[in-house]
Amino acid sequence: MAPNDIVHVAVAPPARLEANLIRQVAAIVNKDLYRIRLLLAGRIPRIIAHYDTLQAAELNAQSLRTLGLVVIVCKDSELRKPPQSFRVKTIKFDEKAVLFWDKDGQARRMESTDAFLIIKGRMQTYSETEVIRTTRKLNLPATLLTGGFPVLRKVEEIGKDKSVQDEIFLRIYERMSPESGVEIFQYDCNYSFLGPEMTMSSLANFNNVVAKIRAVFAQAMLDDSLMKLSQVNVSTSTPRETIDINCKLICLYHQAMSTRACQHS
Repeated sequence: MAPNDIVHVAVAPPARLEANLIRQVAAIVNKDLYRIRLLLAGRIPRIIAHYDTLQAAELNAQSLRTLGLVVIVCKDSELRKPPQSFRVKTIKFDEKAVLFWDKDGQARRMESTDAFLIIKGRMQTYSETEVIRTTRKLNLPATLLTGGFPVLRKVEEIGKDKSVQDEIFLRIYERMSPESGVEIFQYDCNYSFLGPEMTMSSLANFNNVVAKIRAVFAQAMLDDSLMKLSQVNVSTSTPRETIDINCKLICLYHQAMSTRACQHS
């Protein structure tokens, strides 16, 4: 482990949020009841504690697991590592595979059995546009020359208009891999491959693509818990980093559940 690499312990929301469970978790991680209740009441795994060593994190994680919780232990460097994603521009569907191309024409093929997890979520994109605004201000010298009669002058000021836009995305993870294989964004995809099914609505086109992808990757799990915008309690995260962190925690959760199912089969 890298020097000074913090280790996070995350917990998936329990099926039933009981007062006794909250007290037990709060005692294990030494946090107040109110904060633990908020963290456990979400839809996705939440980081509830941070430790200086992997040993300390694993020790408390094991205590949490005895309560029946699904627990994830992850180093900060791994959690913040940017995903090696293939950003999709256009798509071709085969019966048992999907072919993806990025904006540079690079191709990626995924067989129907390759996909392990599909995450559908919503993120906010921020943009700034430079604008020139014309205002009128008092021309003091000219006003004095007129004996106090106000004279106004035109002034051009450069400003910025900020806009926020919601965008839906899809990430497809290959089997048992914490890195997403491909990612598709609502406003970044060229939907002309839909042919006569293409509409004027990017949302309708995107949902059509999602339906087609789910049909090919029928064995993959679909997780849409990020369709409601959410945050993760890791400090200094940018909006994009927040999405990446949440997706990685969700992927690690499904891996843990898959491992648990194999152990009990």
